[in-house]
Amino acid sequence: MTESDWFAALYRGAYRELVLAVFALTRDLAEAEDVVQEAFAVAYRRRERVRHVDNQVAWLRTVAINLARKRWRRREMFDRLLGRHRAEPGLPAELGTDRADLHAVIHELGHEYRSVIVLHYLADLPVDEVAAALGVPVGTVKSRLSRARAALAGHLSEHAKENDHA
Repeated sequence: MTESDWFAALYRGAYRELVLAVFALTRDLAEAEDVVQEAFAVAYRRRERVRHVDNQVAWLRTVAINLARKRWRRREMFDRLLGRHRAEPGLPAELGTDRADLHAVIHELGHEYRSVIVLHYLADLPVDEVAAALGVPVGTVKSRLSRARAALAGHLSEHAKENDHA
């Protein structure tokens, strides 16, 4: 397989999965697509190294998550310096009501909790791969998952009560 064929196959096989994972973190489809494109650009620049990695999609996912986190921190710092609050982007209509509600509740979680929930449940990664992607110990991931599930349960029950009263 030629180098360009290999990279094209990697792109076709991983792009959608990566965009969905990053979208769940950012809640902004355009930003998710930008981050994933940037991750693929990094992979292309380092293609000799990436080609020999055991799990290339996991490598790309780690790069994409780190890029998304870096953008989030920069934006947060910039907004804080300017003393403004950033408006939350809307969800695409094609998500459907149930999924949009779930994404809205996940987005209410703090960044650390949202990251572990998205990677473990939406990207379907085992705990050790989540830990590797985020650069934290496995115990930290397990703790964050437990706390995030408890927070999600509270948010979802509140959301259900609100919909019952509507």
